[in-house]
Amino acid sequence: MFSLLNIRVGWFLAWRQIRRSSVWTTSLIIFVMLLTFLNLVVVTGILVGLVQGITDLYRLQETGDVIVSTLDTKNYIEQSPQIISFIQTLPQVEHVTARYIVNGSIEANYKTRTDPNEKPNESGAAIVGIDPVAENAFSGIARNVEEGSFLAPGDFDSVVVGSQLIAKYSFGEIPGIRPLKNVGPGSVVRITVNGQTREVVIKGILIDKANSPLSSQVFMSAAQLRTLAGRDDYSVNQVAIRLKKGVDEVAFKDLLVRSGVGRFAKVQTFEQAIPNGVEDVKNTFAVLGNAISSVGLVVASITIFIVIFINALTRRKFIGILKGIGISPQAIEVAYLLQSMFYALVGSSIGLIILFGFLVPYISAHPINLPISNTVLVAPVGETLLRVVLLVLATLIAGYIPARMIVKKNTLDSILGRN
Repeated sequence: MFSLLNIRVGWFLAWRQIRRSSVWTTSLIIFVMLLTFLNLVVVTGILVGLVQGITDLYRLQETGDVIVSTLDTKNYIEQSPQIISFIQTLPQVEHVTARYIVNGSIEANYKTRTDPNEKPNESGAAIVGIDPVAENAFSGIARNVEEGSFLAPGDFDSVVVGSQLIAKYSFGEIPGIRPLKNVGPGSVVRITVNGQTREVVIKGILIDKANSPLSSQVFMSAAQLRTLAGRDDYSVNQVAIRLKKGVDEVAFKDLLVRSGVGRFAKVQTFEQAIPNGVEDVKNTFAVLGNAISSVGLVVASITIFIVIFINALTRRKFIGILKGIGISPQAIEVAYLLQSMFYALVGSSIGLIILFGFLVPYISAHPINLPISNTVLVAPVGETLLRVVLLVLATLIAGYIPARMIVKKNTLDSILGRN
């Protein structure tokens, strides 16, 4: 349809038109393309980044890069001391933390309750026994204690409680959790595990995101939890492993399985251990983001259509003269196509510079602080370039249609300005 000659002539006409057009008009169109590109990428990227922030929390605080956990048929990891010692000797490992995890309950204000029929201020919770030094080195958990202080080695009869278990920090009652009222650092509460009860003091409160794995757990000394749960076998429930930078987590997981760890425990990478629903939520948010961004793409297409149509309409006489002196209609159409492509490519190029030169690194270093996660901007290069292609195609179509409408008009009518 478009011969090489038509393309060359169209290129000349397009370049001449762009050079002679108003700087303000050209800048405004490019700015619209820039905003459309950013809308296509950033809206979806933030929505996906919302879920990515949640998964990053789990990786940082809960699973690490590889996690060794209890088999579905067992209550704990057999041969735990030997497995932990073996993992700690591996050169790929940066940090290791071992955890005892049991289901229990925590009760407050039981000393002031006078009515035996009154519902106790009690909540179910996962009670986690840890080595405070190893856990803090692994997850930086002490940074999240904003009221009181974190556990120290040798602390006994002390606990640190997640914010979802404390009424003044929680988002209200959720299934299985009744936040404790009128408690804080220094309050005495009662921990019950396997029918055994012990009074402990709240030393600190972990204040973190609503979806943080820390927010609904109670942490105490591993030695004390072993005593409370009647565990004298040193068999833990989780061993979370942080690998050194650049180590392949899948290869490391396979190494543990080949070494025999898989006979006594479930060995999973972070991707395998993350809850199944998280990936579904991420995909749902991506679809929503694409739907919202598509509106911006339609608006940009309409804008280009209007600009090109008005431009071509006001230049009907000039277009008629071009056709009269032998310039083919296809060359004129190419000129308007190239103008549209120029606006889209320049706007997208500026957008790519802003996106990867500023927005992505800045938000990665300073995540957006939202109640449910520290949100990052997810912008995979492949998907971003696909959006550039979509923007260019939409712009080409929007530029071609009005140019075709004007060029098809009778040459003499265009020169004389007749309808």
